[in-house]
Amino acid sequence: MAGIDRRSILIGGGAGVGLIVAWALWPRSYRETLVAGPDERVFGAWLKIGVDGHVTVAVPQLEHGQGVYTALPQIVADELGADWRTVGVEPAPLSPLYANPLALDELFDGAFAGIPAAVRATLAERSSLMLTGGSTSIRMFEEACRTAGAAARALLCQAAAARWDVAWTDCAVDKGFVTHAGKKIRFADLADAAATLEIPDPLPIGVQGAGSLIGQSVPRLDTPAKVDGSANFAGDIRLPDMVHAAIRQAPAGGRLVAVDRAAADRVFGVLQIVEQPGWVAAVATTWWAAAKALDAMRPRFAVQSERTIDSAGIDRALAAAIEAPGTRMASAGDLAAVFAGAQVVTADYSVAPGVHAAVETTSATAAYRGGRLELWLPTAAPGLARDAAVRATGLSAGDVIVHPMLAGGSFGADLETSVAEQAAVLAVTLKRPVALVWSRGEDALHDRFRPPARARMAARLGGNGAILGWSARIAAPATGRELADRVMPGALSTAAAAATSGDRYAVAGALPAYRLPAYAIEHHVAEIGVPTGHLRGGAHGYTAFFTECFIDELAQVASNEPLSYRIGMLGGQVRLARCLSTVAALGGWDGGGRGSTQGIACHAFRGSYIAVLAEAHVGDGRRIVVDRLVAAVDCGRMINPDLVRQQIEGGLLFGMASALGASTAIARTLPTTRGLAGLDLPLLDHTPDINVEFVRSDEAPGGAGDLGVPAVAPAIANALHAATGVRIRQLPLRIG
Repeated sequence: MAGIDRRSILIGGGAGVGLIVAWALWPRSYRETLVAGPDERVFGAWLKIGVDGHVTVAVPQLEHGQGVYTALPQIVADELGADWRTVGVEPAPLSPLYANPLALDELFDGAFAGIPAAVRATLAERSSLMLTGGSTSIRMFEEACRTAGAAARALLCQAAAARWDVAWTDCAVDKGFVTHAGKKIRFADLADAAATLEIPDPLPIGVQGAGSLIGQSVPRLDTPAKVDGSANFAGDIRLPDMVHAAIRQAPAGGRLVAVDRAAADRVFGVLQIVEQPGWVAAVATTWWAAAKALDAMRPRFAVQSERTIDSAGIDRALAAAIEAPGTRMASAGDLAAVFAGAQVVTADYSVAPGVHAAVETTSATAAYRGGRLELWLPTAAPGLARDAAVRATGLSAGDVIVHPMLAGGSFGADLETSVAEQAAVLAVTLKRPVALVWSRGEDALHDRFRPPARARMAARLGGNGAILGWSARIAAPATGRELADRVMPGALSTAAAAATSGDRYAVAGALPAYRLPAYAIEHHVAEIGVPTGHLRGGAHGYTAFFTECFIDELAQVASNEPLSYRIGMLGGQVRLARCLSTVAALGGWDGGGRGSTQGIACHAFRGSYIAVLAEAHVGDGRRIVVDRLVAAVDCGRMINPDLVRQQIEGGLLFGMASALGASTAIARTLPTTRGLAGLDLPLLDHTPDINVEFVRSDEAPGGAGDLGVPAVAPAIANALHAATGVRIRQLPLRIG
């Protein structure tokens, strides 16, 4: 709390019965933009109390199933002393007050480390960089939410104390009331008086009855609306005089060359055809008519490159890259001396492109009225979506309003901004509201895949099996740099590109948590000709596969049991060792020897730790069957245990899907899989028995949204090796 005083509180007032209080840690030059409803007053950026006593918390993060619409309000309500039954949520408006520089660091895994932290934070604020990603929501905003709730509580207690003529510090809060010596007053009845008072300095945190909600599995705020169908997604927006659009896009780097407009015009309901250099859209009274018009017009595209991209070509590019000199991204000790003249264990691994395949396809609704453009879309970066619309239309940033919507999954795809550009162009061109929805096939064709990658792992073992030297050479596209250039062109992406010839994002998670006297992690940049992007778990989704499978191979070479081999190398990583021992006890670890169906893996990720035990076998038709997944998790202090459990369980299933499918081949520069049916996603009857155990911890909260993903694939691969004797070194896993 050092350096915070009353002047850091942004307070506004006016007539009304409600109360809005926010604690701002940012410069005063940034005004709060939260809008009050009837009988509400705006005091700041986070918190509102209405005439009926309801509490509304503004959340700047995208809700795509992870529960952020519950977790952040729970922190505010906990400090405020609110009754959870009266708490609501709304998306925060685009504002520098909600910038998330931590997500910038975590998503790009230190690619911007060359820019001083203070400069990164300032640039994030000035560009309203409201990012959702990198499991940062709690870690970034917990303090701000606590401070906002505490500031409101202090004001309410002061107002009540003045009525009772007592010391405000002797007052307490309890489920929406301020109390003292048997007396109580509703928050709403104190709002007006509280608004005229000053925030105490220093501001007390966690006192006067605060602390009743943290650690409790309170009900999710978004569940009722999702259950009864009243929750609005971008495709649900309906505006007067609105039309519907379907779109076809050129392959990356391609251009539109021809369409049959006459054929499209013959489709009933078609209103207009909009052509752009890289895409064509049909606009109609219904989306179905627009899609039929696209089929009828048979758009043709030309690809500028003479090179045709296919899976074999991508494999060759990765193979060539790994043989070429790379960039050392992390190192310790003299690895060359350790390896010189020694017997070195080596293994090569590979992963295919990973797909997003979210339930909700890419979509946005836009309206251009009176020189102002409004956009409704699910976006993990509303400021970047606004900037993309500005570039596409030539409007000023002040004339573009972004309304963040709920997302049906996303898994990282909502970082992209192309749909914001397209919807903006259509709305400005048509001069009427338009709902743009990509078809499932279009979504698959223009996915930004998790990059394919290849790894050459090498290690030297000592006489007792200890690892003396470790080398990981990873060939992969420079996805972090590509993503930064695509979604946020400017000073930050330019600085990141100039920092090194390698890409930190591409090898994130490749340095294991084990004690290694000498190691080297290298990135070998591969130009594959296919756009790549961020997928849940990022590069950890493949680097953990490389590391944890290779560790099992080393344990076999050293004639050691895989669990004790790992624990013996962890050194000071007590939290990860505790996860390994817990999952072994919980899952009935049998040693993972020949004939077993069990495999184990672990990973440290974004301040959290996980160990996964998998049981798997090969069923009829050589189909891989995962029978059981057991996880032990230490993610620090939990705001809402149920939310964390949901994230871990969902992450385990997501990791299993990525291990067994959720990929595509590439032919003639396009993915061969155009729908969900071809992705080998696990069905309901394929779902294994899942058991998650939390290791109690009072450490600061770590990330949970991505944590369940990375260790699943290597745990399954290690289980299959135990069951069959076959070591599978590629993802997706295939037998034979």
